[in-house]
Amino acid sequence: MTTQFEILDYVIFISYALLILGVGLYMSRDKKGHQKNAEDYFLASKSLPWWAVGASLIAANISAEQFIGMSGSGYKLGLAIASYEWMAALTLLIVGKYFLPIFIEKGLYTIPEFVEKRFSTNLKTILAVFWIALYVFVNLASVLYLGSLALETIMGVPQIYGVMGLAAFAAAYSLYGGLSAVSWTDVIQVFFLTLGGFATTYLALDLVSGGQGFIAGFKTIYEAAPDHFAMILDKSNPEYNNLPGIGVLVGGMWVANLYYWGFNQYIIQRTLAAKTLREAQKGILFAAALKMILPIIVVIPGIAAYVITKDPEIMDGLGDIAMNNLPDMNTADKAYPWLLQLLPTGLRGLAFAALTAAIVSSLASMLNSTSTIFTMDIYKQYINPSADDRQTVNMGRFSALVALIIASIMAPLLGGIDQAFQFIQEYTGIVSPGILAVFMLGLFWKKTTNKGAIIGALSSIPIAMYFKVSPKGWSSSPIFLELPFLNQMGLTTIITMLVIAIISWYQFKGADDKKGISISRETFKTDPIYNIGAFGIMILLSAIYAAFWS
Repeated sequence: MTTQFEILDYVIFISYALLILGVGLYMSRDKKGHQKNAEDYFLASKSLPWWAVGASLIAANISAEQFIGMSGSGYKLGLAIASYEWMAALTLLIVGKYFLPIFIEKGLYTIPEFVEKRFSTNLKTILAVFWIALYVFVNLASVLYLGSLALETIMGVPQIYGVMGLAAFAAAYSLYGGLSAVSWTDVIQVFFLTLGGFATTYLALDLVSGGQGFIAGFKTIYEAAPDHFAMILDKSNPEYNNLPGIGVLVGGMWVANLYYWGFNQYIIQRTLAAKTLREAQKGILFAAALKMILPIIVVIPGIAAYVITKDPEIMDGLGDIAMNNLPDMNTADKAYPWLLQLLPTGLRGLAFAALTAAIVSSLASMLNSTSTIFTMDIYKQYINPSADDRQTVNMGRFSALVALIIASIMAPLLGGIDQAFQFIQEYTGIVSPGILAVFMLGLFWKKTTNKGAIIGALSSIPIAMYFKVSPKGWSSSPIFLELPFLNQMGLTTIITMLVIAIISWYQFKGADDKKGISISRETFKTDPIYNIGAFGIMILLSAIYAAFWS
């Protein structure tokens, strides 16, 4: 039994799909007499205003892994999973102030390109291969899997057809139009995903409170499941290994967030396409503000679903439909799709459009960035250095298509994973510590050498795998027993940075590397709007953690 869509639901969803395709294809067109060049296709002609940058950042970030995965984690462990969103807001402020000025000043197309300018072509190639593999086999595949899971749960669409449909939808406008088509449609996607997300949250909380509305519903779920509102978990919590207490504030979560928001191509590419540095920073601030409200639409529904399923009176009132794909602690990722079927006609179509918007926008963003890295850092470097604009753009489209096909084949193989959001974080965490260590020292320590960075980056993988595969390997040292994966990431980063620092110091006997970056206080100067907005967000963050500490 699947969710019954009415005519109005189909009208809303089809209207959304046609709007996205129409805008995407319109923005993809070439102006008369103008052939798309690399800057047009990969950086949207460096023309994005701040609001498009901010919206596109969120649209690229929010996908099925948030709507499905974070709601699933909300169902299973509660509000603590929102630390990924709220700590990301703080991370964005750091990226806007300390990373962006350097990246934009160097006129980058890709993050690996920075590595080449700071270190060497060899290290750039190593990291480019890292990222392409990560995007195709983890990010793209997981988004397609979770999206197809939603389609199967809500509408009964077989998984293979769901994967093919989502892939085709994203490809329809992003492959031809490049970042310009992706970014401008992202503005629309953000509107749908926030509107539909808030509608789902409101209806879930209204249902929990017996029709008393949003505030009463929030109070009801807080009183019914107080254990689901602890932001800092203690060791007695069964989910401590996923969110290890104070470690989410001072430990490995910084690795995940700084890597993702600062050095992740499909995220940072939007800021590189801004009109100016100031526009990029305003876009970052806008995205940070949106991040503060996202847990309301991606975590609270999961907690509400938990309370609903544990209340026999509410379940009886819902009738037979409530037993359709009912989530439990072993199938938590069904929580959000299960909620959608409870929505009234019209809102059901809107919420489904929001979910699809989140999935498709992320797919399009990942595809564009995968093709950007392959084309600019592999194809133009090794395969065809003399490629003209037409050849470069065509290779971008072709490489995106190949990546999409591979990810579509991989997606069904991820079936059976519980809490997919945690899966994505954990396996990204094998690669991210080494990359973060290289970038942080490369940006802010002028003594860092190319040899140190290469050895550090390569050694980070076995270090990370050691902690993951054999956590009890150092049984004589109790602090290394059964480390949560966030702590593994933090420790891997520290060890990798030490490796880089030792080799760099030994190589040049403490002298600065000739490619070291010169920075000053003026480099990091931001305007008053940014400073005031950043201060407001930090105050709000402090209040949230004080209110829901434990």
